[in-house]
Amino acid sequence: MIDIKHKETGEVLASIDAGELAGADLRDMRLNGADLTGADLSGANLEFSDLVGADLSGASLRGAVLLSAHLNDADLTGADLTRVRAGSERPAQAVVLSGASLRSANLEGADLRNAEVRGANLQQARLTAADMRGTDFSGSNLCHIAATKALFIKATLREANLCNADLRECHLNDANLVRASMHDADLTSVQPGGFTVANLANFEGADLRNARFTKAVVQDANFRNANLTDVDFTGAVLGGAILRGANVAGADFRGVELASVTMEFANFSKALNATIPSYKKHLR
Repeated sequence: MIDIKHKETGEVLASIDAGELAGADLRDMRLNGADLTGADLSGANLEFSDLVGADLSGASLRGAVLLSAHLNDADLTGADLTRVRAGSERPAQAVVLSGASLRSANLEGADLRNAEVRGANLQQARLTAADMRGTDFSGSNLCHIAATKALFIKATLREANLCNADLRECHLNDANLVRASMHDADLTSVQPGGFTVANLANFEGADLRNARFTKAVVQDANFRNANLTDVDFTGAVLGGAILRGANVAGADFRGVELASVTMEFANFSKALNATIPSYKKHLR
């Protein structure tokens, strides 16, 4: 028998008739504020469970099921969520992690499709090959995340902090990155074997200073009024992109075709290696 207690009061919230929590059936349980620090919950089924404000720091949830679970404001600092099943094509079935701490957590290969992760702390989290299609990270801190080969297709990262994020080989098609902080982020396409693609992504008003888009495919993306100071676009594909009003001082456009790029009122006076077609007007 295992007693799960409240992290502050010590009150027993649930008694589990098992010798361990790994692989346990914990569906639809009320575990608000539970003390599960360092617990082994690998393979456990927590579907529909309420873990709001629970302490899961350092816990192992490898391969656990978190569909429809509520972990608002939970502490998952340093937790192992490798290959966790927490996402769904139906948003109502996806996990809620808004306000949670996932700092330094391992979410490699995690399924977080359509999850609600607003205002969460994911600093230095590992998200390699995670599936975050449609996930809402609005206002979250994803600074220094390692997210190579992750899927952010149609994800909402509005006003999120992605400074120094490793986004190599990521797919960010149609992602909402309006006013996101992405200075020093790495969106390089590494050859051979993969490429970074952010077609139709919305970077309007984003801070992309010193970001790297080397060989990335960023067609029809919106960079309107974005800060692109010192961005490396070397060899990138920007066909149909909108750079209207963007600050591109020091940005390197070596090998970039600018014929179909909207450039009106962008500051190209100090851009590097930009071959600007003669018919382009209203440049600054």
